[in-house]
Amino acid sequence: MGLRKKSKNPAVFSHEFVIQNHADIVSCIAMVILLGLMFEVTAKFAIMFITVQYNVTYINIDEGTDSISFYEYGFKDLATIFFYMLIAIILHAVIQEYILDKINRRLHLSKTKHSKFNESGQLAFFYLFSFIWGGSILTGEKFTTDPTLLWERYPHSRMFFQVKFFYICQIAYWLHALPELYFQKVRKEDIARQLYYICLYIFHVTGAYILNLHRLGLILLVPHYLVELLFHASRLFYFSDENKQKGFTLWALLFVMARLLTLTLSVLTFGFGLARAENQDFSVANGNFNTLTVRISCLAAICLTQAWMMWKFINFQLKKWREHTQNQIPRKKVANTKNKLSKKECKANTSNGTMKTESGTSPRARKAKAS
Repeated sequence: MGLRKKSKNPAVFSHEFVIQNHADIVSCIAMVILLGLMFEVTAKFAIMFITVQYNVTYINIDEGTDSISFYEYGFKDLATIFFYMLIAIILHAVIQEYILDKINRRLHLSKTKHSKFNESGQLAFFYLFSFIWGGSILTGEKFTTDPTLLWERYPHSRMFFQVKFFYICQIAYWLHALPELYFQKVRKEDIARQLYYICLYIFHVTGAYILNLHRLGLILLVPHYLVELLFHASRLFYFSDENKQKGFTLWALLFVMARLLTLTLSVLTFGFGLARAENQDFSVANGNFNTLTVRISCLAAICLTQAWMMWKFINFQLKKWREHTQNQIPRKKVANTKNKLSKKECKANTSNGTMKTESGTSPRARKAKAS
């Protein structure tokens, strides 16, 4: 009976220790913030991390009973974003350990496919949740049927609770993706690619939130998340069975439609709607950023991002086409070799224009001898 090797525990606060126990460490920090609600002295600080801040309540004077609550943004939102970033790290670890790792053990994927499977699995969960949440918010908004509400009465400095909480969770999730590159030991080859889209999400979502363009941002994010959900779901099915590639065809069609929708609504909002608005004075206090410089910068950022995405999309389709053609070439060679072998066998069995059977006799019918 052989001796078992004792597993060495990594040193406390070493890189390996932090990576293995990062979810527990983050959970302890979140618990400390939650425990702060129990004491009067710390409750006022703890509640700043947990609940949405800058509540503005309007009372209906005509009826005298109904009140409408709106929310604005400010520096205290950074504390709320930090707390929900911790929650995102914990949920990321739970999904990884209890769902994705169990599926990976069954599939026996290579290291490259293993990392891509984990990436697509995490993003698929997030896109599904965000699409359902964002879609439920859009069902109660009027600007989904009337696009003029995207720019009318700008600035839209006041938000409903669901809208503000949605944006805070979006920013928190994409910020949590940065330390996850370290926690998940992402390969060096994939770090640059993932950093590109993480930073783009942070830039665009935060920009829509700060510039009071949350209506436009919401109506563009929901269809975009649907397209990304379809892509990563198709990718997961592809890793389980390489013959399942029909989802990529539907994704390609919806991807182009989503890019056209994004460009159309962006040009309408910045090029026509906000450009013709009467209130075009820059005012941070009022949340008004409707100036020529800001409009051109926003439209240029969106157009450049869409162009970059289309470039990546075309390269992806070309790569798939090359892989398909390379797989077809060996099949054609095998078919040609089989045809050549069959022709050689026919020639070998043919002598003086007469086909011979396996016994060496000619298949031509013999003449009967005259009696």
